[in-house]
Amino acid sequence: MRAEHRHELKTNELAEWLGNLPIWAKQNLRMIIYVSAVVVIIALSYLYHRYQKTVVAKREQTAATGLMAQLPQQKAQIAQAQAQGVDVSYMLLQMADDLDNIAGNTKEDAVAAMTLIKEAEILRTELHFRLGTVSQQDLATQINRAKENYTKAINTYLKRSPNRSLEALANLGLGLCEEELGNFEEARKLYDEVATGAAFEGTTAAAAAKQRLTSMDFFKQKLVLEPAPAAAAESPAPPAGGTEIQPAPNVIEEPSPAQTSP
Repeated sequence: MRAEHRHELKTNELAEWLGNLPIWAKQNLRMIIYVSAVVVIIALSYLYHRYQKTVVAKREQTAATGLMAQLPQQKAQIAQAQAQGVDVSYMLLQMADDLDNIAGNTKEDAVAAMTLIKEAEILRTELHFRLGTVSQQDLATQINRAKENYTKAINTYLKRSPNRSLEALANLGLGLCEEELGNFEEARKLYDEVATGAAFEGTTAAAAAKQRLTSMDFFKQKLVLEPAPAAAAESPAPPAGGTEIQPAPNVIEEPSPAQTSP
């Protein structure tokens, strides 16, 4: 068959198909509408996903880091109020709640993990800034809430989107929680995992864990206060064994998650 004849046949077929197109479209109108709707939904979903990944995620991260940046100022205000006998440590709990809202609403795993870790740190810190005595029940309740945050960051968000710096911070925080509760051996185990784990090598949390391993024994021991030598003859003898006091728990501020993300 000559090329000219083949071209003529193809042209006739195309003309016939175009001529029948309106009839075909009328017969298959429902299918055309359905397929068009599916295409539009897929296109809108893609555009929305990209919007979430860029504009919304950036806004959420900015809000989270903005709250975290306020923490030193909040601590200073609380300490200043304490000097006047006023307890405003509840300000830290308000900040923790704001971070919790961001973590619950964000679609970005890294942002959720970062805010949960910082929220847990603030929960621990608030206990040390209270003006009055903290009951064992309050201590256990709040520290366990912090542990839940660290654990959720590791097992949910960081499992889906691994980040070794944030994971190291979360494990360090779990160790600090165990130490607050008096579980020193469990705390030592967690510190050792962060300090020696190959996955955490080079992170700021690994350095903090190493430092904590060398100092935690000091905070476990009781301090014995002896009278000053010059006043020993004039002062009544202390009870046998001296006066024993338990030092206040050491407040360790974890490195900022915003500064340790790769």
